[in-house]
Amino acid sequence: MLLIILLITVSSAEAFDEKGLQPLSPFGIFSTFSAETLKQNQVGFELGAEKSVDPNFYRAFFQFAYGLHDRFEIDMTLPYVLGYQNGAYGMEDFNLGIKHRILDEGTYTPAIAYMLTVSAPSGRDEFSTNGSVGGGLILTEKIGPFKGHLNALYSKPQEEGLKPEYLLNMGAELAITHDSKFLTELVGRKNYYKPTLDLLEWRVGYRIATTDNIFTTIGAGFNIKERAPALRLMFSVSIILPKEKKPVEKIYEE
Repeated sequence: MLLIILLITVSSAEAFDEKGLQPLSPFGIFSTFSAETLKQNQVGFELGAEKSVDPNFYRAFFQFAYGLHDRFEIDMTLPYVLGYQNGAYGMEDFNLGIKHRILDEGTYTPAIAYMLTVSAPSGRDEFSTNGSVGGGLILTEKIGPFKGHLNALYSKPQEEGLKPEYLLNMGAELAITHDSKFLTELVGRKNYYKPTLDLLEWRVGYRIATTDNIFTTIGAGFNIKERAPALRLMFSVSIILPKEKKPVEKIYEE
């Protein structure tokens, strides 16, 4: 039903495609957050890059997350754009959020978290909304090798004349091996510039744990309704510190 609604209401958009707050790998898909959080005092760093086609431009981003508590996490995203229209380049708004898991996953219930977000008016004019505030809900459910996520997020820009943004993201990850996962998500968005949904993008990718605490993710996004951007290529590497110590199992022989 959600997919049908998105397909019916999507419309064209000519405005810039803001990055916004993103999840730290592996606690999410590409833009879809997981209700999972870093453990207390854990720190996560991520460097990523993407190439958008039609319109053509590059984007690099730095991601940071810190576990205030086993249920509380601070997230930060700082994007930088290169080669936009007429060669424009510069920072997007600095994005900050806090995620709080209020319910752990049960036998018949998903894990539930809420998120509060704010962005500072720090970006170049073409890439800025003069700051914003928002929030939303995050659900995560694991069934066998599958793990699914649902996000419903809202953001209100501070720039006069812009409209609130609504995001509905659905993502899933399938464990292929102990260290690798197949990723897929559907991103639906009504942006700051249009009164109706402007983006319906399907994304697929692959994530591998190159070590116990380093994760490499590659992916591609395809706009289902041929809206801009038509194609998106993505790559990122993240590291979680300190590395969790795995318990050593001792075998005793009589």
